[in-house]
Amino acid sequence: MSKLTKLTKKRFVIAKSLIGENVEITFTNKKNETFTYNHDEVFSLNQEKLLSMACFNEYGSYTNSNKIPNWVK
Repeated sequence: MSKLTKLTKKRFVIAKSLIGENVEITFTNKKNETFTYNHDEVFSLNQEKLLSMACFNEYGSYTNSNKIPNWVK
């Protein structure tokens, strides 16, 4: 397995370009709440849902600037 890469973002994001890259993402929302998650684990557990989303297919990513979506928890 490749080395874990840590990224800091301003929003929750699952992107096709990050799949298989062993990335841990940390983001802080407008309420100053900080969330950390493993991109590949979230994608793997929610792959069917993500691949059925128009935004994920059209833009190659799903984002949420406020929180981690309920379907991820």
